[in-house]
Amino acid sequence: MVAQLGSAIELAGEPHHIEPGLMQLEPGRIVGLVGHPGYGLTRVGLSMLAAKAGKSPVAYLDVRGWLCPVAAWESGVDPEQLVVVRCADPVRWGRALTALLEGVGWIYAEVPRGVKEAQLRRLAGLVRTRRAALVLRPVQGDLPSGVAYLRLEAGGVNWEGTEAGHGKLASRYISFAASGKATRGMTRQIELEDNGTDALHLVPGLAVAPSGRTAG
Repeated sequence: MVAQLGSAIELAGEPHHIEPGLMQLEPGRIVGLVGHPGYGLTRVGLSMLAAKAGKSPVAYLDVRGWLCPVAAWESGVDPEQLVVVRCADPVRWGRALTALLEGVGWIYAEVPRGVKEAQLRRLAGLVRTRRAALVLRPVQGDLPSGVAYLRLEAGGVNWEGTEAGHGKLASRYISFAASGKATRGMTRQIELEDNGTDALHLVPGLAVAPSGRTAG
């Protein structure tokens, strides 16, 4: 059974303890994406925006200068609905994000080094007031406790389709520890399957890597 979660993330298998809509952006709430580069977090965040990009503009606050519009398009974001702002300075970053929250309802923002906790908490209050939806992705470290309604910490990436160091890559599986108010204060293990299409598949539980997968 496959239940549609927006246009970009799907639930595969029986739902068990994963509530429908867990990975969807909601007005007035923040999703925190935490993990090392290379875990596919940018694609996860863009997929969350994709569910909203067909109805209203969405924004990406780019700290590292890595975002390629093609990557957004491949994740299902309509390029004509995407606003990209690049800012790495922690002081100007806060001003840029405040301006985006005033005019755009759905935002993915990388968080540069040097941003103060008080500033993040003030922005979290603004998100609630403006009824915006925000994905925060620290480029280093973590978010302060309680800032994110849903915190997703990447635990690893497995690749399917390779064996003994060679073969054709078919899918990658990203494991997360999900916590926060969205999970009622409990930490839950989830896994996303990315087979290269627009949609990511949310698989219940943390699957054990079968034969033919390799860690990445």
